Amino acid sequence: MLHVDIPTRSEFGVLSGVRSDACVSIYLRTTPLTQDLDASRIELGNLARQAREQLMSIGLDKRRLALLMEELDAMADDEEFWRLQANSLAVLATPDSLRTFRLANSLTPMVQVSDRFHLKPLLRAITFPHSAYILALSESAVRLVEMHAGLPAATLKIADMPKSAASAAGKSTLNDRSPSGRIHGLEGQNVRFQQYARKVDAALRSFLAGCETPLILAATGRLASVFRAVNSYPHLLPEGIEDSPDRISDDELAQAARPVLDAFYAREVDELKALFDKRADDNRATTDISDAARAATFGAVETLLVDMDAAIPGIVDEKTGAVSFAENSDAGSYGIVDEIAARALSSGARVFSVRRPDIPGQKELAAILRFPV
Repeated sequence: MLHVDIPTRSEFGVLSGVRSDACVSIYLRTTPLTQDLDASRIELGNLARQAREQLMSIGLDKRRLALLMEELDAMADDEEFWRLQANSLAVLATPDSLRTFRLANSLTPMVQVSDRFHLKPLLRAITFPHSAYILALSESAVRLVEMHAGLPAATLKIADMPKSAASAAGKSTLNDRSPSGRIHGLEGQNVRFQQYARKVDAALRSFLAGCETPLILAATGRLASVFRAVNSYPHLLPEGIEDSPDRISDDELAQAARPVLDAFYAREVDELKALFDKRADDNRATTDISDAARAATFGAVETLLVDMDAAIPGIVDEKTGAVSFAENSDAGSYGIVDEIAARALSSGARVFSVRRPDIPGQKELAAILRFPV
């Protein structure tokens, strides 16, 4: 099993605002197989030494450097910490603090040293977290299943959720075809399904208020179409699991949901690329780093696609957004694309960390703008 802890967008915002005389960002591959973790620990040591050399080259105070290295060494020696890992590890350290995030996706090993953290690799986990809710809905039962990448799926307890279609109607069964007032037979069953679906939707509405996590419906036949007709949650995916969930375990539902999520993510990227092409005709889209930096600085970026692996060193002016490129990555510079992403996020932009083939023109970034700059 993978052990993951993905930062929230608010946590990401806090991390992007950190400034220090030494911010070290280390990303390395790990494994959930404890017996194979020695290579990851050796990799951490090698990257930490690279960070130390960069900090020594800029004359960081020796006492501050010692504090930073003590934190990294202590983490490397922590047997309990290394016992529970995923596919990648992010280490964000200053002489005063150390944060780690275990990630399900595989990241390119790297170390970045600056006065701020290099956070773009973490954006991938936020952009496509492979987390979802699954509504397993049938006439005889309903449950909401929570799934996350690498973690066991689990049924959640939802207040006021009906137990079945019959219980939602206050009946023992919906299959009684004898007249009962005005509602009976197949017509009556349809009415009862609508009552059931509305009660399920009402229970979900309270639980999912303010949430943006995708919801995947696992249901069949008329009940599936009836629920979609009354659903009020805006993030219900159009594709679902077209199988009766009654005899499907939570983990089996999560496995069936992953292709649905993958298709949703792929469609989302395709729609953004199409929007980029449309906005480019109105001078409201760019793949130029300097233009994107200026736009992000002035809050003009609406949506940003960034190459998850790109690391272009330099500096972005705090006031004007002017870019100064650096020949080499060292403690005197930072990742420009990373900084553009942080500024775009701070102004409310949607930011997606993707692979380069998913970016228009296969550039380091692509920005869709709110207005021309």
